[in-house]
Amino acid sequence: MEKERILNVLPGTIRMILRREHLKYEYLQEIKLRIGQPLILVYKGEELVPGGIRDKPHIVTAEEVRETLDYVSGYSLYAFEQEMRQGFITIEGGHRVGVTGQAILEEGKVRNIKYISSINIRMAHEVPGCADKVFPYITYNRQLAHTMIISPPGCGKTTLLRDIVRQVSDGNEWVRGMTVGVVDERSEIGGSYMGIAQNHLGVRTDVLDGCPKAEGMIMLIRSMGPQVIAVDEIGMESDVHAIEYAMHCGCKMLVTAHGSSIEEIAKKPELARMIEAQAFERYIVLENKEQVGQVSAIYDGSGKQIA
Repeated sequence: MEKERILNVLPGTIRMILRREHLKYEYLQEIKLRIGQPLILVYKGEELVPGGIRDKPHIVTAEEVRETLDYVSGYSLYAFEQEMRQGFITIEGGHRVGVTGQAILEEGKVRNIKYISSINIRMAHEVPGCADKVFPYITYNRQLAHTMIISPPGCGKTTLLRDIVRQVSDGNEWVRGMTVGVVDERSEIGGSYMGIAQNHLGVRTDVLDGCPKAEGMIMLIRSMGPQVIAVDEIGMESDVHAIEYAMHCGCKMLVTAHGSSIEEIAKKPELARMIEAQAFERYIVLENKEQVGQVSAIYDGSGKQIA
């Protein structure tokens, strides 16, 4: 099913190339189309150039990029203007189609993108159970601890967060099932398509898609009464204020942040206050290993390593 969804948004020439490669689609991460440049795949964490980058690579044409955009948008890019402002379109299955080209500005802000020259199709992959190993450390008395996942880009922090959300929502041996509100500003966690999450986030989860994190957290508290709120990639001062408000309202927080250590996160002025106040009870630090969500260490709120 997912294989066909991906192939169906690609032009016939590129479909044939992918079929000849005999790929296992659960390991296909990205498909990169750049006009005038070789077709590049990211497969099992490695770059793959069908035909070889120096031998006979397939050079992507402007027609192939245009055809891909037609398939992705249903021949109506205008209908996706709101999403294009963020630089991507989410398609059925939660897969993200990123684009670059010439930005159209309106009052100093991006309104749309035209003359699209590059497309990056990022596959949505779920890894059920990847959070199993962290639950003994982020729960107590069948309750969830305020938890921050710290990770460099590409180390699986969103994948780990997604599985934690699913298990908290459904309940497991470590935590009772809880109502979870997800503010999915960039459609990374739920991979929503037409408002419906394509990834499995549990039976008690409500997703607010495409909404700024700070505003979304307040909206969820007022409208859905979540016991847990999950957000990806915090960093703005407004995010911190909203997180503190949510904590004061009794919500448990699950968040991620870019970084390689607690010390690095603590150097960011927007986050330093929460680190110093020990607002979070657990920190999960991921490292750059091949396995998705490879845990480097887990720390308590004071910064003491517990795993």
